[in-house]
Amino acid sequence: MPLLLIEIPWSPNIFTLGGFVLTWHGLFTAFGILAGVQLALRMGQVVRYDSDQAYTLALVGVPSGIVGARALFVAEHWDFYGASPGDILALNEGGISVWGAVLGGVLGALLFALWRKYPVGRGLDIAAFGILIGLAIGRMGDLVNGEHLGLPTALPWAVVYTHPLSPAFAHSITAGSHHPATTYELLGLLALLGAMFVVMLRIFPDRPAMTFLVFIVGYSLLRFVLTNLRVDSDIVAWGLRTPQFVAVLVLIASVPAIVYCLVRPRQQIGEVPAPPPPPGRVPVRRG
Repeated sequence: MPLLLIEIPWSPNIFTLGGFVLTWHGLFTAFGILAGVQLALRMGQVVRYDSDQAYTLALVGVPSGIVGARALFVAEHWDFYGASPGDILALNEGGISVWGAVLGGVLGALLFALWRKYPVGRGLDIAAFGILIGLAIGRMGDLVNGEHLGLPTALPWAVVYTHPLSPAFAHSITAGSHHPATTYELLGLLALLGAMFVVMLRIFPDRPAMTFLVFIVGYSLLRFVLTNLRVDSDIVAWGLRTPQFVAVLVLIASVPAIVYCLVRPRQQIGEVPAPPPPPGRVPVRRG
């Protein structure tokens, strides 16, 4: 044990009422969702995105994210859930994937926006702010609960969990003080949030979807690096753990999207993109 460390003594449960258990992780997740929706709506006002459309996308994106979070977690732990399919819907017992939440929320809202012909680029941009602040607040719950296990370290900000109900209690006994890896992620997310404001308002105000791509690339790099400090993910391919493998796939998919955003015509904030010409007709430039 190092001479200096951070001891976290709290129970992960706030209170129990019948069969309902309110955990710190659940509370911070709820706060994160509320804050994410509010920030996304606020950024929608900044870029003059239709408020009704923004509300609708939030109503679609949040449940899509919950479904995605559970689906990817179940896929990662199919050895257990395949034998106990009745536990797949037992969300009160925990078990979500942050990558699943991000990808599920984005995919659900994106498909809905394409179906309803909403402006997709600006919609992705404002959604990125909401997702990011939601992730950051949710990681505060991870710190209190001890949801994820870090590698042992003697650094002065190492953590140990002393409450027997904490998921990291046994790990703290066997491994000793360890990295607060999700707290590193929290700090990285806040730095990325600041960068996104600069990208949207200063660097690429006329490139819809570029702010979202900065978010998804930055988050992928962050997860890829910080997963090396965690011991709670299995290796799935090429020596990569699940969050790293997903991060690589997302980074590869982001390359053509970035090229597309950079070569398409610029679009100022508040400008409505021109509809495509009818089939068989060539647009005529006048003036």
